[in-house]
Amino acid sequence: MKKIGLLGGTFNPPHIAHLIMANEVADQLGLDEVRFMPNAVPPHKIKQGDATAEERLEMTRLAIADNPRFKLEPFEIERGGVSYTFETMTLLMQREADVMFYFIIGGDSIDALGTWYHIDELMKIVHFVGVQRPGFFGETTYDVELVEAPLIDLSSTIIRERLQTGKTVRYLLPEAVEQYIREEGLYGTR
Repeated sequence: MKKIGLLGGTFNPPHIAHLIMANEVADQLGLDEVRFMPNAVPPHKIKQGDATAEERLEMTRLAIADNPRFKLEPFEIERGGVSYTFETMTLLMQREADVMFYFIIGGDSIDALGTWYHIDELMKIVHFVGVQRPGFFGETTYDVELVEAPLIDLSSTIIRERLQTGKTVRYLLPEAVEQYIREEGLYGTR
């Protein structure tokens, strides 16, 4: 059975902490691949001025291009609408019945698992893997396999704020992602 990690998120924009997290989980759990799956309409994170779904998809493609173990999963964006993990995983498991999915989440998501849509049913169909994140407890009563990874206090919000105020984002984003952001004038870089 193929072992595939799924790292969902807004990727608004994708940054090095996302890449490190995915790489550490893939290495430690011996995953065949990790798919980065940008949300179409994330239920909790919609803000005016954010990159479009298509721009986030392209930035994610650029961010993972140099790692053959990383793949882009456009499923939620192609499906459209609000993204709920339970619905997505149900459909992906129907599409790929021969795969064991490992859903990768950070400490902020671990802390909030009790609020997820149909979380009890979701826990029965997917293996959750958690990675600590600075500023969050990373604790839950749900069954989450914890993986050690270097802790980097970085978020897409910090990156957007730095871009909007003209501060450097060097080494925080893959160069190709920063170049795309500047070429497209995203996050106030015009």
